Amino acid sequence: MVMHFQPSGPAGSTEQVAFHRTELGVILGLYGRMVAAGEWRDYGISYLRDVAVFSIFRRTAEFPIYRIEKRPKLRDRQGQYAVIGMDGRILKRGHDLRIVLRVLERKLIRAVE
Repeated sequence: MVMHFQPSGPAGSTEQVAFHRTELGVILGLYGRMVAAGEWRDYGISYLRDVAVFSIFRRTAEFPIYRIEKRPKLRDRQGQYAVIGMDGRILKRGHDLRIVLRVLERKLIRAVE
């Protein structure tokens, strides 16, 4: 597991976007099922000024195969949550984290079959 904290500016002047405990619970629940299925192996979390990123790796020390991003500034537009593939394409975006993560759960169903 890799966690990046990148402060920008004087202490206390800039807030970072972070996943709430309930959001992490939903993400880690899916992550645990995918690890048990042998699909995923490692993850990293980055908290930046405009975005929080949960990166998912098939193997350690490789590029993430998926990124789950939270961008609060997009909350009123297309939704603050997004799942992004390795190639940078947005696979799903929306307002509800559980619904957005369904795009990854479909891969779990295929893996178990």
